Amino acid sequence: MLKIIEKSKIWLSISLIIILIGLGFLFTRGLNFGIDFKGGTQLTIQLKEGIDKQEVDDIIKGYAPDAVANMVDNNQYEVKSGDLDTEKVASIMNELKSKYELDNNALISQDEIGAAIGKELTKNSLIAVLMSFIAMLIYIAIRFEINFGIAALIATIHDVLITISVYAIFNISVNTPFIAAVLTIIGYSINDTIVIFDRIRENFKNMRRSNPIEIANTSLTETMSRSINTSLTTLFTIIAVNIFVPTVREFTIPLIIGIVAGAYSSIFVASPVWVYLKSKKNGKNKITNKNKSLQNA
Repeated sequence: MLKIIEKSKIWLSISLIIILIGLGFLFTRGLNFGIDFKGGTQLTIQLKEGIDKQEVDDIIKGYAPDAVANMVDNNQYEVKSGDLDTEKVASIMNELKSKYELDNNALISQDEIGAAIGKELTKNSLIAVLMSFIAMLIYIAIRFEINFGIAALIATIHDVLITISVYAIFNISVNTPFIAAVLTIIGYSINDTIVIFDRIRENFKNMRRSNPIEIANTSLTETMSRSINTSLTTLFTIIAVNIFVPTVREFTIPLIIGIVAGAYSSIFVASPVWVYLKSKKNGKNKITNKNKSLQNA
């Protein structure tokens, strides 16, 4: 039987260090919000077959260093930047037409995204994440018990904070796909945690003479291989998508971080928190029962 709960201080310390470093960057430098939140310009350019995307990236970044670019269907090149005015767009198109002999109508679209839309998007994103936390807590509290719900909520918050910390540390651009990925991470992480909690609940009935630490260690030992194999399978798939489908990298990068954090938290965060809450509750019950016995005597 694995002794995971006894070393919970080590597991929690690792997470705490990463989160504290991330929060340090977050409060000093802040997140690198993209144009979806700050506002800016989005261009869609029709390129010809065989044009090297990296060369086009270098040209674009010469005019707008903050530009984020992806190839979409039919060799369409999509650019987002907060520093592209009409003059720069004209210069970019002239250079691309001259170098690659593009058609005069190669600029398919040029859209301006206002900062007001970004503020509304930020507000709605925070509401969506908060509502998902509340719904998750209610569901687990009903299906299991409140201690499981609180432990699962803490583990899920851990996953979100780890993802945000990595983005803050490496200054990765945050756009709307990041929010979609965070919501996906919450769903994936809670599913993995519920599998472990379901085994803990079963063993709690079958191991009535055992304490919460023994029950949790037994349950984690029994579900460890399943949790790791499921996470690795999902991770390999997302990494493959990230490599071979560059258009969705803004979604897959936070998803990769979140899946790793979720697999870690389900095993090394959620269960130790449950043990702590359960032991604390049992301790209070023992004190209460002792006081009642003294009063009856």
